Amino acid sequence: MIRKHEAANDIKNILLSISTESIRTQLYGFRGTLLFLLQKHRSCVSLFQKVNQFARIPLQFSTLVQSQKTMTDQSQTDLGLYKPPPTVRGMTELDRAAFSQTVSVPAIRIPTNVLNKAVKSLKKVALQRPGLKRVVEEHSEDGNKDSSEGEHRLLLLDPNSITSADSFGGEEAEALKAYGVPQEIQKYELQLTYENLKSEEILRAVLPEGQDVTSGFSRVGHIAHMNLRDHQLPYRKLIGQVIIDKNPGITCVVNKTNTIDSTYRNFQMEVLAGESNMVAKVRENGVFYEFDFSHVYWNPRLSTEHERIVSLLQRGDTVVDVFAGVGPFAIPAARRGCEVLANDLNPESFRWLQHNAKLNKVDRKITSFNMDGRNFIRGPVEERLPALMKGSQKIHVVMNLPALALEFLDAFRGLLGPEPDQSLDNLPQVHCYGFSKEDDAQRDVVERAEASLKTSLQGQCSVHLVRNVAPNKEMMCVSFTLPRGVLYSTHTKDSGKRLSHLLLSLGSSIKT
Repeated sequence: MIRKHEAANDIKNILLSISTESIRTQLYGFRGTLLFLLQKHRSCVSLFQKVNQFARIPLQFSTLVQSQKTMTDQSQTDLGLYKPPPTVRGMTELDRAAFSQTVSVPAIRIPTNVLNKAVKSLKKVALQRPGLKRVVEEHSEDGNKDSSEGEHRLLLLDPNSITSADSFGGEEAEALKAYGVPQEIQKYELQLTYENLKSEEILRAVLPEGQDVTSGFSRVGHIAHMNLRDHQLPYRKLIGQVIIDKNPGITCVVNKTNTIDSTYRNFQMEVLAGESNMVAKVRENGVFYEFDFSHVYWNPRLSTEHERIVSLLQRGDTVVDVFAGVGPFAIPAARRGCEVLANDLNPESFRWLQHNAKLNKVDRKITSFNMDGRNFIRGPVEERLPALMKGSQKIHVVMNLPALALEFLDAFRGLLGPEPDQSLDNLPQVHCYGFSKEDDAQRDVVERAEASLKTSLQGQCSVHLVRNVAPNKEMMCVSFTLPRGVLYSTHTKDSGKRLSHLLLSLGSSIKT
């Protein structure tokens, strides 16, 4: 068995040997997965930074977008099978009938008594299309059913895998021989309709040639959320309808029309197709949520991160969620047996947070607030923290507002005033999120956290790559124990008293 560190070194050597731009483009698409794996091995910390820098090398915009979207895994098979009629190019209102076309595909004649076994053996080379039967009845040249009805069927084959009788692999050829099936290929005229096409094929046929095509979206319950680019906007209504047609359960498609507002973390959106109902019902990691997607923040790509933080918690711990949203950290924490203080400035998020707490029967474990983050820290958190620190259960502070959270760390400076005579060792654990566009994102977020706290975190924190937000933007999480020197003000109670006496004496001398 290959050891983990040996496998990591092999990956390292392969990655660092890549030099061509085309392969770098492909690398970007799965960089996040590689980095996630490599971060698990401390021997690869330096590689984490090298791969990050490596994948940031400037590429042409169109190439980069294409590599980032799900279109990159679309094989040329479909391009070879379907040649879109020229009339659909530039279509802005969907005409499904215009996509119909007859194509010629290879087929093999199989006796019905061995049909199931033969189809199973040939599944790798069989034609696979949405809504299309790959086993069909054979017809004579005049289009009527063959006279040998019931004795044979035709299995339609992938034209990119099978072009002649010699195209079968060794395993397929042996299976055909064993079942007594002649290794003979014939042509079958197949009627392809809109229902048999994939969304990528339809959009590629419609949009101007040479421009990137996107069929990717974030799914939030029944809502598909897209981020269309400028050149795609004239086709946005058609794109929305295609997404609904090709994705069961999607009944509404929206497009973001502006950036996320840093205050309430929501954004303006346009309904492209389907119903206008924005109240989504979502299940994430076994927890149910309901919310109005048009008024709150929800990102399905953070499911793994929510689960990672919750896995750190133990029954009886206290969780302080400064930017709680509709509860993706708070509610799973409460279900785990934690006491939760959850806050959000957005009144809609606050309302849905309370609703979801009741929905999941944890409303007695969550105390919710509708305040500014700093006021929350310097109010309810300051009031409760001394008593919590006297206990033995851990205290976790979650700050998931990546655009601003690092700046909010300054609210902890001197939060508890002078340090008490009896020192409290149960200091809070902070998990603070931030975006970074720097080459060394890990160093960047740590330095910004240090600037807000006015103290060094070197050797006292860990940094986790959450996800790649954009080609030059990472979401990071820096975790650390809140330093005693930050939490308490620098002077002691005695020095505070001496200062008070000095001021009183100064006042008295001025009066006399």
